[in-house]
Amino acid sequence: MKRRPMKRIILSLTILLTIWACSSDATGDPQVDPKPTPVSFERSEMLENWADNIILPSYRDFNTRLNAMNTVFVDFKANPSEDQLQKLRDAWLDAYIGWQAVAMFEIGPAESVGYRLGMNTYPTDVTTLEQHLASGSYDLTLPANRDVKGFPALDYLINGLATSDSQIVARYQGDQQQAHFDYIDAVLEDMQTLTSDVIQGWEGGFRDAFVANDGASATASTDRMVNDFIFYYEKHLRAGKMGIPLGVFTGSKAPQTLEAYYRASVGKELFLAAMVAVQDFFNGKHYGKSAYGKSLSSYLQDLNSLKDGAALDEIINEQLDLAMTEVTSLGDFRSEIENNDPPRAMLLAYDEVQRVVPLFKVDMVSAMSISVDFVDADGD
Repeated sequence: MKRRPMKRIILSLTILLTIWACSSDATGDPQVDPKPTPVSFERSEMLENWADNIILPSYRDFNTRLNAMNTVFVDFKANPSEDQLQKLRDAWLDAYIGWQAVAMFEIGPAESVGYRLGMNTYPTDVTTLEQHLASGSYDLTLPANRDVKGFPALDYLINGLATSDSQIVARYQGDQQQAHFDYIDAVLEDMQTLTSDVIQGWEGGFRDAFVANDGASATASTDRMVNDFIFYYEKHLRAGKMGIPLGVFTGSKAPQTLEAYYRASVGKELFLAAMVAVQDFFNGKHYGKSAYGKSLSSYLQDLNSLKDGAALDEIINEQLDLAMTEVTSLGDFRSEIENNDPPRAMLLAYDEVQRVVPLFKVDMVSAMSISVDFVDADGD
């Protein structure tokens, strides 16, 4: 038998392989050569939903609650009784719950006026506050007075002045009556002014600029809002409301640093209101309504973002649900910390709250190609 030259065999094989490769490219069989599905997500639609259906409505509702609290205080001044004190406490709590829906939006006008620090820096500095009451000389617009105003100062003034309601009311009936009335008037006026400035800023042009800045860069609205949102969850909600009082970062419990320390029964309620607001924002839920719009959740869905084979948006929602379930099962935060050493149940609940952080700060931002613009020292 006559043998074919080796070079001719190699050439024939090369031609066959080339023909096969070209044929494979031409078929476009997704199992052989998968083509990525292009993602089409309009950030501007998400920004519009945030601004028009979540942020502005929540600010306006909070402003209504704040004004209602002021009205109740006017009634208290006219009749400083235990009954009117309880009505003032109820109005304070209602406004405080409303605050939890806007606390995360420290962007634009809120950032400019230092809104969050001016409204809710806790614990309040009781020593300085009492000095202000005694002297009658103070300027609550100064940054140095951030911890003697806002909701925490009111917490002390209506819940913490004494151990009984009759003793608290007595502070508003004796020689110090006018000093106390004047101070609460100043605190409420400051809160109303800050809130009005923020709302006017949004309505006066920032809303349109916020929506128009719909690009994908570190200075674009989506990137900035996502960073602010994660920073709020990690530092103010997770750490401020739970981690610091629990002593997670120091090894020493600090119940005196709790939000609403003097009204111990409501700390958990405020925490859960904040968690609901975070989850609603993530899912694009219209404030006070059942409708939903474009959101971080739908953005992840459009990106088909997966984690361990499961949809990332569903994993995040499930972890938020689990965290809230664990917190709901607790007693009031102050009792959990003060009466248990260590406060194991609350620490376990904190762990579930903490597990949301890397889902937001690592998985979500990676899927969206957003860079985290802040650094922390306590880990993720």
